[in-house]
Amino acid sequence: MSLTLGHFLSLGAILFALSVTGIYLNRKNLIVLLMAIELMLLAVNMNFVAFAHYLGDLNGQLFVFFILTVAAAESAIGLAILVLLFRNKSSINVDELNSLKG
Repeated sequence: MSLTLGHFLSLGAILFALSVTGIYLNRKNLIVLLMAIELMLLAVNMNFVAFAHYLGDLNGQLFVFFILTVAAAESAIGLAILVLLFRNKSSINVDELNSLKG
């Protein structure tokens, strides 16, 4: 049995749906929200790579490199903001972070 495009797309859809439910179910912890967003980006990346392999074109893999670069920058900046918020508020609970004054 060989893996077809449908297998990869269904796995990507499952990962994407799992990340969306993670965002909706857990809106209190910012670290879990960032991990759900990263999982969403990885699901999209897997679909890009699957289509690139199926069509024999490397443009999908090129988009994956750009998305991974943006995801790495988003993670670094998001974690830096979380560290600052934890130092100032002593919590990373979303409900307690109602003001973002400097």
